[in-house]
Amino acid sequence: MRVRLTEKTLVSAIGMLTIGFLPTVASACATCGCTLSTDAATGYSTESGWRIGLDYSYIDQDQLRHDGSTASPTQVVNQPSDPSLDGGEIEKQTINRYVTMSVSYRPNADWGFTLLVPQVDRFHTTYGVQTQPYTPSQTAPDQISTANVSGLGDAKFLVNYQGLLSTHNLGLIFGVKLPTGSDGGETDDGTIVGHPVLFKSGPNVGQALDTSLQAGTGSTDLIVGAYYYQPVSQNFDGFVNGQFQAAVAERLDTPGADYRPGNQANVSLGVRYEAHADWVPQLQLNLLRKSADQGAFADVPDTAGTVAYLSPGISGTLFRTFQMYAFVQVPVYSHLAGYQLFPHWTASVGISKAF
Repeated sequence: MRVRLTEKTLVSAIGMLTIGFLPTVASACATCGCTLSTDAATGYSTESGWRIGLDYSYIDQDQLRHDGSTASPTQVVNQPSDPSLDGGEIEKQTINRYVTMSVSYRPNADWGFTLLVPQVDRFHTTYGVQTQPYTPSQTAPDQISTANVSGLGDAKFLVNYQGLLSTHNLGLIFGVKLPTGSDGGETDDGTIVGHPVLFKSGPNVGQALDTSLQAGTGSTDLIVGAYYYQPVSQNFDGFVNGQFQAAVAERLDTPGADYRPGNQANVSLGVRYEAHADWVPQLQLNLLRKSADQGAFADVPDTAGTVAYLSPGISGTLFRTFQMYAFVQVPVYSHLAGYQLFPHWTASVGISKAF
């Protein structure tokens, strides 16, 4: 079976979002996740049946940024994002590795059902909260605290309907994100709530890692979206899809220990060069807008923003029933609230098999 963009219509479950991270000691990047439209990457099929896939994404948040430019530890401490504080947290790095299993079933050309289950591996380092004025000793090696998150993330279940047109190139998607990943945080008086990962070394050892850096957010989110694709010439196809996600219920909901991840909207545009049947070069532009996280466990000043990635890649068909893709995402625009860790680039590879 050859799978082409002009055949399948299923909107993207746009990547595992590294979105909204926080509690007492770390304000991670809220708007730097993998935004690749993986369905557009592989092409689309209206054929009925099952498909199982694996996706691996790598995101190294290794630069501290404010608004659209690089920030320094001096700025973080002496010009804090929260003016009421006498300093700020100097984050160092967050390395994210995600492996996502997808199981899809299409009973006919109109309907599709997809379950996405991510495994999260996250290594986070921070110099912690430092008080004014900034001195070089605040970013000395002995100030680094480390934490490692490894476990099941939040699963998504998506339903796709593409029977609006006889050509099946316009459709809608509805879904839910479930709180299957571990979550939690630490209150101001040191009480551990939920099952958060703790810092394992450094001055913050034994304290809870930011709530937004845990494997799960503790929230149930609703997802809605739409997509459209169309051939634009003999060899080129174009597509656009959009998705909106918002939390509607939170497991962390008690006064002084509550957390709600910010709403997020994704839009992807792209073209695919389909002159060759089995190998399809393509280019995507991925946009993400996220509002600030809310609650006592939220780092409200440092979790909103708008970013754009340019994503070149290639997809291919192997042995008729296997599909693969490989993409690199390069940020081309950022407008970040507060101070956030941001990647220089991200990478995603995936493979799937039809049954």
